Amino acid sequence: MSLTCQSAARSCVRSLRSPGSLRISSAAVVHRRNNGARRWNSTEAAAAASNPKIVGIVDQISQLTLLETADLVASLKTRLNIPDMPMGGFAAAGPAAPAAPVEEEEAAPAQQEKTLFNLKLMSFEAGAKPKIIKEIKSMLGLSLVDSKKFVESAPKVMKEGVPKEEAEKIMETLKGLGGVVTME
Repeated sequence: MSLTCQSAARSCVRSLRSPGSLRISSAAVVHRRNNGARRWNSTEAAAAASNPKIVGIVDQISQLTLLETADLVASLKTRLNIPDMPMGGFAAAGPAAPAAPVEEEEAAPAQQEKTLFNLKLMSFEAGAKPKIIKEIKSMLGLSLVDSKKFVESAPKVMKEGVPKEEAEKIMETLKGLGGVVTME
């Protein structure tokens, strides 16, 4: 069967939400397909509709409530070992990756060196406050009032996902002005 569990569940939800009746028989689904109402026009769908086993399953699924349908989808995902796919345009981009490489990918980041850092303004010298505010204003593109509030609310994260070289430059600049910045 080429339909995923999610698309089957969506189909069930659509049929449950259709106007007129909350319950639709498989004959009505087959009738809609034959009449061209927003259904997939594939040979697999037509073949599935003619299979009595499939028609029986469709009858049973169409009698489920929305909560029961969600439980069915969750059960099928665990039983068939189907990973959760993000909802959006990227879900249909290609086939899902097998489960084994995911474990390898999780182990790989532990070996790699961290390249992106978060910079956090921890504190500053009282006499250097105007210089720090001015630097934060130009660095983050904030207004003077916002940069003053930012500096006064230290410790606070200044930038996230900064490359190591740029983070070290920022740290040196603020250290020279009298500020204490950490890389996380």
